[in-house]
Amino acid sequence: MKTSEIIVGLDIGTTKIAVIVGRKNDYDKIEILGYGKTSSIGVKRGVVSNIENTVQSIKEAIQGASQKSGVDIKYVNVGIAGQHIKSLQHRGNLIRKDNDIEISQEDIDNLCNSMYNLNMNPGEEIIEVIPQDFSIDGEHGVKQPKGMIGSSLEANFHIIVGQTAAAKNIYKCVRKAGLEVVDLILEPIASAEAVLSEEEKEAGVVLVDIGGGTSDIAIFHEGIIRHTAVVPLGGDIITDDVKEGCSIIKKHAEELKVKFGSALASENREEEIVAIPGLRGRPPKEISLKNLANIIQARMEEIIEYIYYEIKNSGYEKKLIGGIVLTGGGAQLKHIAQLTEFKTGLDTRIGYPNEYLAKDVPPEMASPMYATGIGLVIVGIDRYEREKEKLQLFIQEPEPEPLVKEGKTKRVKEKKIKVKVKSEDTDEAKPSMKFTETFIERIRNWFEEGNE
Repeated sequence: MKTSEIIVGLDIGTTKIAVIVGRKNDYDKIEILGYGKTSSIGVKRGVVSNIENTVQSIKEAIQGASQKSGVDIKYVNVGIAGQHIKSLQHRGNLIRKDNDIEISQEDIDNLCNSMYNLNMNPGEEIIEVIPQDFSIDGEHGVKQPKGMIGSSLEANFHIIVGQTAAAKNIYKCVRKAGLEVVDLILEPIASAEAVLSEEEKEAGVVLVDIGGGTSDIAIFHEGIIRHTAVVPLGGDIITDDVKEGCSIIKKHAEELKVKFGSALASENREEEIVAIPGLRGRPPKEISLKNLANIIQARMEEIIEYIYYEIKNSGYEKKLIGGIVLTGGGAQLKHIAQLTEFKTGLDTRIGYPNEYLAKDVPPEMASPMYATGIGLVIVGIDRYEREKEKLQLFIQEPEPEPLVKEGKTKRVKEKKIKVKVKSEDTDEAKPSMKFTETFIERIRNWFEEGNE
């Protein structure tokens, strides 16, 4: 087996912008060839608020990753999040003209892509369509319809919707940084790929990615994503509370939270004190760690309540054998797993992306804060390989055996494919199996028409 193509993940977060360059090795593990990280000064709650500052941060992170990896980075898989993201359920169907021919991947793709034509509210677009289960001629619970016979193909879909303007701003920042967007990927889906096992997804699990500005939620059951949501609260609001509650500057509040913060006040004693440097010759300020933990716990409980509301709203609260998996920078807060278990009653663990990483990666890459970036690389590799397999199948597929019915011979029609999307590393084209214009293609065309 040969190593996969080199894929680049670009995580544009509220507190940091991370670029990770990776590929899959012979053992199906992710090799990190290089990475870059810089402070994010143009993003608020997962949404771009200043184009120039964001572009500058992206360039710095790209430069760092390029120097460490030795790769000239041109194409990136970008994560999208923010409080504007929402999800909905929809059912679609496809009537096949010839029910004597096996259901093909093209039929499945056509049904999925027809969902992109649903009417949305003004300013909203469909980001991603995820099939959940299929029905063939009224027979429900079909997970893989390819190869089966039937005249009516139906499916339930999980549809992720976001604001067009938010995605265009992300796209514009990436273009201004001299890069091309291969795909926009929902960040909780990327994080899930980095920290969840297939057994957890099958059993039922909630992935919570606690970032700086938002907390992203993805619920899986029977191996399928069932619910996604974004809570507009994250680590930054905890830092702001510490800043106000302790009357210190934000820089010191962040350091205090990271080094001494705890989500459980009961774990700290009254006599535990830490001194913060004073301003301009003023004496140091003493902070009680128990008081600090009280401030953090109050806000963390509010965030968990929002998360628990989304879990109950999904209808899967009683089906989550795998409990909750916390990841993201906010998951590094001390005692956060215990507080989450206490407030929700669900087993909780911290999710680290090291299970899918090769042995020789830098130790810091196993941190929950890089789960989204590593997940973007994993999703990018999977999508690239699927598209490559489809192209090879269509190019090399031999003429199918005739299907015989009532003495008549029928042959399957030759399938055609349009090649649209560029590879990450070369200028060679790779296939796009979508027969309707998807969200990222619409944005790309919008820019190419001169509206930049």
